[in-house]
Amino acid sequence: METTETNPRKDYFQYAHNDSCKFSRWTAKECYQYMSARPWQKVNDFYAEMVQGRVSLSDLFRKELLQTCAVHDDTEIIEDIHENDIDSAPAKDRTGRWARVTFKVLLSYHGGSFQGWQKQPGLNTVQGIVERSLGKFVDEKKTQLLNEKNLPIEGCVVVAGRTDKGVTAFQQVCSFYTWRKDVKPQDIKSTINDAAPGKINAISVTEVSREFHPNFSAKWRRYLYVFPFNDGKEAELSSQVEKDLNEHDYTFTLDNGLHDDKDQIEAGNKPTRFEVSKVNQLLSQLEGKLLSYKMFARDTKASRNVGPPTECFVFHARATEAILPCTQAGSETKIMCIELVANRFLRKMVRVLVATAVREAAAGAEEDALLKLMDATCRRATAPPSPPDGLCLVDVGYTDFDKKICFIS
Repeated sequence: METTETNPRKDYFQYAHNDSCKFSRWTAKECYQYMSARPWQKVNDFYAEMVQGRVSLSDLFRKELLQTCAVHDDTEIIEDIHENDIDSAPAKDRTGRWARVTFKVLLSYHGGSFQGWQKQPGLNTVQGIVERSLGKFVDEKKTQLLNEKNLPIEGCVVVAGRTDKGVTAFQQVCSFYTWRKDVKPQDIKSTINDAAPGKINAISVTEVSREFHPNFSAKWRRYLYVFPFNDGKEAELSSQVEKDLNEHDYTFTLDNGLHDDKDQIEAGNKPTRFEVSKVNQLLSQLEGKLLSYKMFARDTKASRNVGPPTECFVFHARATEAILPCTQAGSETKIMCIELVANRFLRKMVRVLVATAVREAAAGAEEDALLKLMDATCRRATAPPSPPDGLCLVDVGYTDFDKKICFIS
């Protein structure tokens, strides 16, 4: 008896790069190795000191000010972005459901100290710590309900965007509400700062209108990626990463964006260096366009892989050379900084975009290489995500985007 297959197996094929530099392009494993073989600890140390207020993001560009960058002081960034927000002070003498008080919190936290933003059982996350610290400000009615269900007394925080494990934030935006009238912004700020000193810092807490939503009210987000150079030690670091890859027998699959194509043709020695100016040219082609970035996303549901849910409008995408300031761990380090501003970002989109831009720059691809990858049908066409250590959520804007606030002009 013959049987028909109602759901035929869908095969995925490696994306065929047919340009002149296809033999110079790294494989997924080579790209992963190149991106991992970096002194990421120096970047982690810088971000840790930034959260503690010892350094600022503007310090990265001090020596490049006259050449490539337009730098603004960090305090100016806060004023420019949040001065005219929709979050006006709530009216007095409100009753019913409008009587609750909503607070907006600007948070800075070190990504290397947490397992990401989202609260998860048994893990040390930013949301978990913040909500536990806000438990003392929960109103009596909610406290009674939580006690009846044998749940911990915690606040409920809404955030502008969840960050992955290892990703730092400079001005993350979240909100918290309560029906208690005796809660003051300074009390919330002090409580959060005492929860994890040196790892989480509440920059400011302000009372806002009930309509304010950190995520849905936002008009743009800005990320900065710091890519450190090896200063002559690249061969040694690459050898160590190659050893680690072989020992752990990594398997790269479509689901996480990595793929080890053993049958791919290897021709000659592939490049091990790239020009930062080339990365800048590749990224600048994305500016001012509404495009689908599904090829640069990872870990998204099938229903979000086509159509508007994958479309993003990039306001600003630039790269430049800079200097990582000297920290307690060592000396100054040459770095590449990539600044990306868009109305929204998909999961791991920034990290995949950075790694792919570096790969294409090293291979000598044409300036529209990233745009051409938009038409690919398989995510193996793009590079594996770069390490999260270099990524920082700089800020979230609730007014129209103004390029004057950008670090890189």
